[in-house]
Amino acid sequence: MAIVRWDPFDAFLGAQEDLNRLFRRSWLGSEGTQKSLAETGTWAPAVDIYETADAFVVEAELPGIDAENIDVSVDDGVLTLRGERRLEKEVQEENYHRVERAYGVFTRAVRLPADIDADKVKAGYDNGVLKVTIPKTEPKKPKSIPVSVESKPDEDKKAKK
Repeated sequence: MAIVRWDPFDAFLGAQEDLNRLFRRSWLGSEGTQKSLAETGTWAPAVDIYETADAFVVEAELPGIDAENIDVSVDDGVLTLRGERRLEKEVQEENYHRVERAYGVFTRAVRLPADIDADKVKAGYDNGVLKVTIPKTEPKKPKSIPVSVESKPDEDKKAKK
């Protein structure tokens, strides 16, 4: 049996190859050509996330989407934005020269910090920008727990003598 020296970077190279293979499969069609966002029907809106003194704010760019087609939910510390941008078929498909805007269903999820009040989340939509305000709560303070000393049976016998 041969002894082989372990190189931690081998694991990183293997992981990188796995990720490359995953992305290549998801973005390439069966013919090996790259799919556009319009063909896949999935996309994710750009978001800005920032913090104020009393809240976290998430702003998402959703131009051309009606407010009725947007769903905002908070579940188990994750803010999820879902919706759909529909392609209006005013122009015949063969008349298009280029389609760069994404259409179809989108989902965007953001993990939230632990110190938020999920019951008071507010969402507003104005000029194609969705603004979700997540109020903060007071952070929980660490609780100090006193440690008691328990006597061992051997020490009790010595103390009695």
